[in-house]
Amino acid sequence: MSDAIPDFDADVLQRSHTIPVLVDFWAPWCAPCRALGPLLERLAQRNSDRFVLVKINTEELPDVSARYQVRSIPNVKLFVDGQVVDEFSGALPETLIEQWLNRVLPSPLRNRIKQAETEVFAGRPDKAAAILEEVLAAEPDNDVAAIMLARLLLPSDHRRAMAVVERIGPDSDSHPMAESIRTFSRLFGYAENPEMLPEAPLKPAYLSAIEYLKNADFEQALSTFIEVVKAARHYDGDGARKACLAIFKFLGDDHELTREYRGRLSSALYV
Repeated sequence: MSDAIPDFDADVLQRSHTIPVLVDFWAPWCAPCRALGPLLERLAQRNSDRFVLVKINTEELPDVSARYQVRSIPNVKLFVDGQVVDEFSGALPETLIEQWLNRVLPSPLRNRIKQAETEVFAGRPDKAAAILEEVLAAEPDNDVAAIMLARLLLPSDHRRAMAVVERIGPDSDSHPMAESIRTFSRLFGYAENPEMLPEAPLKPAYLSAIEYLKNADFEQALSTFIEVVKAARHYDGDGARKACLAIFKFLGDDHELTREYRGRLSSALYV
């Protein structure tokens, strides 16, 4: 490693848009820092295609340390696209650092995923799906690509969408979205085979809500599901409430429909 003082903006923030940058905040007087440093350097050499290491002496660059709230050292932060995505403090064993890196480092194919996002925004879902298929062929465990592909497939082939996310379990950050997709697929199955649902006065309304959902009319779907919750909370195993929760997760916590209808659902549950 060079002894030159890094240019933080160029060597870390700008470069992290090209390759993840692992930043080791340390000081010469810190014994744990001196123990950790060689481990990080070995890992960086072995994984030069996955990330680069930049060492920040907190005494030489105190303003950078203050900006990123480095209160104790050693402190290690991973920068991706100019932002800290994860960090740890203390001199961890090499095996634990490797496990942490495998969990937090983005896919080497992240630029292909970004390209797929661009195709979605440009109104070319077929091209986006083809890119995501390529990513998953190379990285079958890429949860981000799997979720993106399943969302694209859901309107036209809900069974395949569910198959794409089938392996995503509770240990994944993508699990809540995968559960939403699985819930949607189950509901779409009822639209195709309504006889699977028990007969009840609210069955037509429930099926109507599912049709709204299939057509991505989320507001009408939420409104109708909530009417079912009010009238027959436990129909289809509490299915209407679960459908609303799946829609909230699918849209995201900040979506205006989530903010509005989450309150309406709560009110319906406690009428």
